[in-house]
Amino acid sequence: PAIFRYVGEGARMVRELFQMARSRRACILFIDEVDAIGGSRGGEGEGNAHGDHEVQRTMLEIVNQLDGFEARGNIKVLMATNRPDTLDPALLRPGRLDRKVEFGLPDLEGRTHIFKIHAKTLSVDRNIRYELLARLCPNSTGADIRSVCTEAGILAIRARKKSISEKNFIDAINRVIKGYKKFSATAKYMVYN
Repeated sequence: PAIFRYVGEGARMVRELFQMARSRRACILFIDEVDAIGGSRGGEGEGNAHGDHEVQRTMLEIVNQLDGFEARGNIKVLMATNRPDTLDPALLRPGRLDRKVEFGLPDLEGRTHIFKIHAKTLSVDRNIRYELLARLCPNSTGADIRSVCTEAGILAIRARKKSISEKNFIDAINRVIKGYKKFSATAKYMVYN
């Protein structure tokens, strides 16, 4: 399926976005999931012809706008991706995107803190060892940990408990983290950084 309904719509929207930024005294242009339109260009005959061409037009318009766009004063362009390895090298060339900042996976201390943050909104037993839970979730994102906490709550409700036990958390880790471990932090992403 095509990303945009009409040919040229994505490129037009990019032009309008940059024009609006130029008319403002200060702004931040934030493009999330840029890999959806800024991915490496494949050879001919790959994928959906109309959709691929439209995505390429949109990405090329971003590149074109970045070339003619000087970060005057308080106007900044930020882009985010979960897949930096798939971005088109033309987009990453110096002068277009000058800095790359990685927000990697949380370390043990970070994961422990994330568990505590989510536990504040839940009814949990007092003797929960959050560091143990964090150790059982290596290479997990904050979203993974949130899913664990939600699942632990569901398990406690099903067991008709008034609070979530450490066992509920461990069972939730086995269901959530171990269940889709293969989808967390791909090796390609780790090698890129």
